[in-house]
This record gives sequence, C-alpha cells and structure tokens, in this order.
Amino acid sequence: MVSRPVTRDDRPAPRPDARRRGRRARRWVIALVVLVLLLVGADFGAAAFAEHMISQKARTQLQLTDDPSVTIHGFPFLTQALGGDYSHISVSAAGVPVGDKLQDVALNAELEHVTAPLSDLTNGNTKAITIGELTGSVTIKAADLARVAPLDKIKDLRIEPSSTDYVENGDAGQSEPTPTTTTTEGQPEQDESSTGVRISGHVQFAGKDLEIFCFAMIEADAKGGTINFVPKRLQFGNDQETTVVPQAVQNALMPNFKASINTKDLPLSVTPTGVRVQSGSVTIKGEATNVSFAELSK
Repeated sequence: MVSRPVTRDDRPAPRPDARRRGRRARRWVIALVVLVLLLVGADFGAAAFAEHMISQKARTQLQLTDDPSVTIHGFPFLTQALGGDYSHISVSAAGVPVGDKLQDVALNAELEHVTAPLSDLTNGNTKAITIGELTGSVTIKAADLARVAPLDKIKDLRIEPSSTDYVENGDAGQSEPTPTTTTTEGQPEQDESSTGVRISGHVQFAGKDLEIFCFAMIEADAKGGTINFVPKRLQFGNDQETTVVPQAVQNALMPNFKASINTKDLPLSVTPTGVRVQSGSVTIKGEATNVSFAELSK
C-alpha cells in the first residue's frame, strides 16, 4: 500500500461549537479591554474634576488672576476619593500677592497624607481638607524685597548669591569668587539654614548718592519663624572694582540692610528650614504638619 501526505483538505474541519467558543472568548476580551479603558478614563476624569475644584478654591484664597496648578498623584484616583485619603497632592502658583508689599511671590507645595471627604471635595469645601505633612517653598523676587523695610531705602536693589567665606572675610581689591554648591550625584541640592548673599544698590549718605555692595548672611530661624538678613560688611564700587567702606560709614549704612521676613505672613504657613539665593530672588523652604488647606494662604 502506498501512503500519501495528508493535505489541508484531508484534515477534519473544526467543530462548530469550538468556533463559537473562540469567537465568544474574543468578544469577552474585547469587552474587558473596553471596560478597563472606560474605567481608566472615568478615573482620570474624576481626578481632573477634583484638581479643578481645588485649583479654583486656591485661586480665591491666594487672590490670583489665574488658577494655580494642582496635581493629584496616585492611581487609581477613585479609590483614594472614596476613602477620602490622598497620598500626594502638588500645588504651584506664580504671581501671588502678599499684603501691600509683595506682589509677585511664587510658591510650590507638596502635600502628603491629605484627608478630604469626597462630599466636601465635590462641593468645593476645601476647609475640610487637612494635610498630614507639607513641604514647600516660597520665592521672593528682588523687586518685592525692595519694598520690605528697611531695604526700601535702597534704590535699584539687586540680589546675587555669594559664598559664606567671601561674606565673612572678603578679599579687597579682587573680584568676588563664584560660590559653589556641594551636591551628590543623582541627588538634589541641599538647602542650608543660612547662606551668603550680595545685596547691591544706591543709598544716600552725606548728601551723596553712593553705590553700595552689602555682603550678608540670610538665616532661617525655625524657632522664631523668620528669615533674617544679617549684614556683615559693605563695599563701595561696582562689578568691576570695589573698595572697602570706612568703618564709620559702615556703622551708619549697615542698618539699611538688616531686614526680617516673618514666614507666617507668607503663603504656606510653614516653619522655615532652609534658604537659597538665586540671581534676582530668594527662595525660602519650609515644612509643616497637621494643617488645613485653608491655612495655606495665611
């Protein structure tokens, strides 16, 4: 007997019930995928709604012209919303007015372990929102610092970073060295409780307009809740050439550079933990525990 190879036509046809089961399984898979997409879309939609509600309330509290940025982290959102417990919320805003002095403050806040009942959140009742841990920063520009007494006596006030060594010791007749920041690779910069700053501008003395450089320390006083400008020495001159100010003149002009900022008067009612100077601005870092969302603007 001669055998021949089995061709496709020789194979037994699949049973109808097997084909039906295959089609039915594919339909279930498609339906499941569609359901997951709908749930994910609903979750993101609910999160966006909650972010919008918080943003609008923050806009009112901070007296902003635009809504601040609010991001609710973590997925799924609905699980957090139903439990009324959120692990992490970020809030940031620019152009925040503070009293009659500061007009352009920027803030960034990281809120952790936030408790917000769903009913209050959907009704926009942010007074019920409590924050377990808050870390934040407030940045004040030189133009706003120039309105803070007694710095308001200095015309054309400018702010630049300086090294602590140069503030304390100086080097008459030579240009100021660029301050360096120690960082660990892969880790963010560490803010210090005090840092050097160069404040420059014009002051009136003995009927003359003098350009003065003040080298000072900015110190975060956690106990007193203040940021203090502590002047150390003055120099005459400009960026190209400076000369030492006589001690008698320093004694007369130094108080113009001694200022304090109460952090309780700033957005984010935090205990100051660090300070950083950038060209043209000062950033105050702080933290707080067990505060309400309504207290952020006090």
